Amino acid sequence: MTGRTGTPQDRGCMVGIIFFILGLGTLLPWNFFMTASLYFQGRLNKTEFTNGTVAVRKEYYFNNWMTLLSQLPLLLFTLLNSFLYQRISEAVRVAGSLVFILLLFILTAVLVKVPMEEDRFFSVTMATIWFINSFGAVLQGSLFGLVGLLPLKYSAVFMSGQGLAGTFAAVAMLLAIASEADSETAALGYFITPCVGTLVTLFSYLLLPRLEFAQHFLKRSGKYEEGTTDELLKEGGRVENGKLNGHANGTVSSNANKSSSQAEAEEDGSPKTRQPFLSLEQIEKEQAKSSVVEVFKKIWVMAFCVTFVFTVTLSVFPAVTVDVKTSFPGKWERFFISVCCFLIFNVNDWLGRTITTLIQWPRKESRLFPALVVSRVVFVPLLMLCNVQSRSYLPVLFTHDVAFTAIMALFSVSSGYFVCLSMSYAPQMVKPKDAETAGALMTFFLALGLSIGAALSFPLRALV
Repeated sequence: MTGRTGTPQDRGCMVGIIFFILGLGTLLPWNFFMTASLYFQGRLNKTEFTNGTVAVRKEYYFNNWMTLLSQLPLLLFTLLNSFLYQRISEAVRVAGSLVFILLLFILTAVLVKVPMEEDRFFSVTMATIWFINSFGAVLQGSLFGLVGLLPLKYSAVFMSGQGLAGTFAAVAMLLAIASEADSETAALGYFITPCVGTLVTLFSYLLLPRLEFAQHFLKRSGKYEEGTTDELLKEGGRVENGKLNGHANGTVSSNANKSSSQAEAEEDGSPKTRQPFLSLEQIEKEQAKSSVVEVFKKIWVMAFCVTFVFTVTLSVFPAVTVDVKTSFPGKWERFFISVCCFLIFNVNDWLGRTITTLIQWPRKESRLFPALVVSRVVFVPLLMLCNVQSRSYLPVLFTHDVAFTAIMALFSVSSGYFVCLSMSYAPQMVKPKDAETAGALMTFFLALGLSIGAALSFPLRALV
């Protein structure tokens, strides 16, 4: 079934649904490990050492190390993926990454039931986080390049799916906490959930090439180059026996392609006109994709924006925000961080990404866009002045849960909105043949922002 322009229809919005699921699957690893910080801290904070008469608990700084060791491989392997995508097929990169992520999630679920000394458990968990995010980086970079070949709205749908991944993880954690099962069984059920989610993501990806609408756009990058060659040859000459008819110097004469009107004009003595002719070198240049540097020069503002947004976000979330304490101790205390930190952040982050499907302001050419992105830095001191415990230097200005929740809501909705706009705008600023390169570059700068933010979380948490 095709539309008026001959483009197949996305029947039942199946391609949109699949890209939503793929977006969800790319951020499941990061969000499930981050949201489970209370489980990991519970397993790591059992041992106390006696220093004379004072009991000292070993501090692992799990949230800081988890954030850093999640984002460093994301940065390194996103950079690596920008070279791999031309050498390793997209199917191998995407399907292979999903299979390894599934295996690492299964390992994490099994470890819930395996008694282990705290230092060893910390080391194994950090290694798992490193490898699962390495494969996640290759997966995310490949899918950003893939979705860049489709109409713009599919990039927004993909980003919306990424935003919902955190909400999915937060709801799973809330259900685990609210269940009557013991802590081990609840944690096991929690980590089985992303195993199922990763399987669904893998099957969704395998279904994508079978859909006519997806086939039309995903194969267009190859057809684009073929079509370009045809058009150029029509303008400059003709192909005969695999060779171009033309002058001996390699250029293509227009004499063979003159229209009858042009011939008549020449016979009448009117000025002679010539069609432009192109050399083989010019044809190849038109076909070739732009270099990475050329693409970067066109999208550097968007690259800066996505880097800065994630630098601000990861510098305080979750390393600082997860240590905020409720002003209403009691039963609510068990749910406070899961609801007011993780659920509020992820719901509003998803909302911010989704808003971009309806509103895209400021425009990509506007100087106001990077100015608003930079203004988000105000959230860093605001969140540090909430009731973060323990603290050594800064005072507490916002003690009430409502104040923390309101700041978190604005912080997260602005993060999702500006990230999605930056990632959507970048492919529009280059030619279609360079959209995949732009997507890979933007993914690298996204990872760079996450890594810088993760590194900044150490001094910022210490400053509190």
